[in-house]
Amino acid sequence: MTINTNAMKKLPIALLVVMALSACETPATDTAPAPPSEVTEAPKEDTQDWLSSILQPIPTDISYLMGQFNPATHPDFTPIANTYTTKSNIYLRKDAYEAFKRMYREAGNAGIVLKIVSATRNFDAQKLIWEEKWTGKRQVDGEYLPVEVTDAEDRARKILRYSSMPGSSRHHWGTDIDLNALNNDFFAAGEGLTMYNWMTNNAHKFGFCQPYTTKGSERPNGYEEEKWHWSFIPIAKPLTDLAKDSLSNEKIEGFLGHETAVSIGILENYILGVNPNCL
Repeated sequence: MTINTNAMKKLPIALLVVMALSACETPATDTAPAPPSEVTEAPKEDTQDWLSSILQPIPTDISYLMGQFNPATHPDFTPIANTYTTKSNIYLRKDAYEAFKRMYREAGNAGIVLKIVSATRNFDAQKLIWEEKWTGKRQVDGEYLPVEVTDAEDRARKILRYSSMPGSSRHHWGTDIDLNALNNDFFAAGEGLTMYNWMTNNAHKFGFCQPYTTKGSERPNGYEEEKWHWSFIPIAKPLTDLAKDSLSNEKIEGFLGHETAVSIGILENYILGVNPNCL
């Protein structure tokens, strides 16, 4: 194109400035460049990748499933540091422990402190709890079982509201923890409610699930709701499947009142009576 310089000299200075600025603009494109934050943001870590990286071999024997071992000497278990618990000499599977520590840090960033008040209990530990409740030495749901409850099945069902028969507890597995308090009222308001809401929204990111939710159409059987009880699902789910396939009510024995395991249906109604989201 030929430019008439004489004509350009006759144009007002203001118009010449506008023409110069227009010539310097970058032509518009159909696709706008991505904001810098989208370009430089590091990819987020995949939950399944880090969970898979910490998992130990999944047990396949019934004796493990029923808590017939000592967690203090078992190679898959580790003691829980005082930072994370209110108790002493309690243990957890190493993989569940690593996942909990990661969850503990994230909860702390949100101003929430998670404290383990109970973890692994083997058969002997569960038997002690069960038989003390059975014989009236320990309270059941805030009171001692009255001596007039002579029917064995009635007695067992009262204990089973919140406590497992030895050989049938998820606490045998080293996957389950009780957090902060052992009563639902604590989680109904204040710091307990804040903590429970955080767990409900975030625990799954670390592999944890609440097995005993409110009973209803989705979970008609089993223990009462326990807002404090959380289970490490990458290991607990295969063990639940193992119980379904290999355990029977007749194998649950060796403690006072064990004969009621069959009539009550401990396997079907309690071991398998968990939150469907945890299966």
